[in-house]
Amino acid sequence: MSLLSWLVPVALGMGLVGLIAFLWSMKSGQLEDLDGAAERVLLHEEDDAPLQDGNRRQPGGIDS
Repeated sequence: MSLLSWLVPVALGMGLVGLIAFLWSMKSGQLEDLDGAAERVLLHEEDDAPLQDGNRRQPGGIDS
């Protein structure tokens, strides 16, 4: 029985910490725009491509 009297407050404390973390993430905007990051992965922009030869780019946008 003494083990149960120790585990119940620990479980309640962990639940309270999780609730506080969730409320903080909601307040700070961590859960906004969930689809934006997934869609940005699929977009191809030449500015995001790595440079092959230092900082030079060819006029056509193709690195040599």
